[in-house]
Amino acid sequence: MRETAYFVVSSFHGPAWVNGRSMQEQPDWPAHRDFINGLPAGFVCLGGPVDSHRTRAMLIVKASDLQAVHRLLDPDPWVRSGVLVEIVEPWEILVGNPP
Repeated sequence: MRETAYFVVSSFHGPAWVNGRSMQEQPDWPAHRDFINGLPAGFVCLGGPVDSHRTRAMLIVKASDLQAVHRLLDPDPWVRSGVLVEIVEPWEILVGNPP
């Protein structure tokens, strides 16, 4: 049995992001929202924007490995269409207890 690993997923506005529109006004918002809400329970530990202009967001996720993270997140309609660009990195937790 594999140990659970934690990953940081950094999201940035991609080339298909429409400047001047809110998140809910972006192309395919309902599909993205439904996709995120449909992720397996316990996969996303924390998430939200990390800057005052809301151009970046971060998720902390837990999975067995990097491939599992990509299997779950790559089908996101916003990633596939270029509304978002994501960088996934392993996270070695040295301080605190993960959820």
